[in-house]
Amino acid sequence: MPTIVEKPPITKARKHIPLVEVLEARAADSWTHTRNDQPRGYIDANKLQELWIHTGTACNLACPFCLEGSHPGDGRIPGMKLSDVKPFIHEALDMDVEQFSFTGGEPFVIRDFVNILNYASQHRPCFVLTNATEPLLKRRHQVLPLLNNPYPIHFRVSLDFPDRARHDKDRGDGSFEQALEGIRWLVDQGFKVSIARQTDDDEVPAKVEARFREIFEAWGIPQNLAFTVFPDLGIPGSEDGSPEITENCMQKYPSVESRAHFMCTYTRMLVKKGDSVKVYACTLVDDDPQYDLGESLAESMKERVMLRHHRCFSCYRYGASCSAPA
Repeated sequence: MPTIVEKPPITKARKHIPLVEVLEARAADSWTHTRNDQPRGYIDANKLQELWIHTGTACNLACPFCLEGSHPGDGRIPGMKLSDVKPFIHEALDMDVEQFSFTGGEPFVIRDFVNILNYASQHRPCFVLTNATEPLLKRRHQVLPLLNNPYPIHFRVSLDFPDRARHDKDRGDGSFEQALEGIRWLVDQGFKVSIARQTDDDEVPAKVEARFREIFEAWGIPQNLAFTVFPDLGIPGSEDGSPEITENCMQKYPSVESRAHFMCTYTRMLVKKGDSVKVYACTLVDDDPQYDLGESLAESMKERVMLRHHRCFSCYRYGASCSAPA
């Protein structure tokens, strides 16, 4: 009997797809679709009203809850220089920007920050987030002349709780009283000051703020300072389990006007990456490279922003905003 030789089946050659392309495709899908493959909610920008400048993640404090993960000497985001931001300031001015705002880390840790603030406040009102402790207090002689600039500067000072022990537990011994000293000095010189505080789930806001005002009175600080309340936003790279926002969810905000509280409609943030400066879509998101919209403010405003980060849910649910008029 003749021997039967079985031939292997004829198959088409499989195309090899490099792993990097597979990962990029998955990342692109996660940008536009949720884990359940639902189209994500999104925001289309309107007009650039406010330009945020991330001064860098270095800070004099090491708060465990810090949404930037900042601590002394931290270099996750390098410190800004005036030469880094000047071109963007002028591009923003060409776009009729209304305000320059600054966050960190602690801005006053950055060597060139006062020069940046001085330059920006020659052109538009400015808004600075600060802990108002030692870095500010050491530079009072540099800050005071800024009162004479053409545009005002508004400082929002972090004062977590109306309880020195609870505040200092995370921010370090003495930081509560240093912050109060910084607040009093800023107010006494004539700068506008407001307070950023943390919230508890079961708090009664009026009672909490009444306790703050008692402390202000004892320190000779005006009792009419405005408060902005922030929830715990998590550390960089964390995921808090917030629901993902789909296109269907965004039916809650059907019009341009109803979406106006989303900061990505009217703000952009400068973030230094290595030796270059990138334009990011959100002031609260610098830990997701997909929010990097390039190196042009004008071009960044043409980009659709997908509401993919867990912090987007705070804007969706609460209308949270980091902004305030300077």
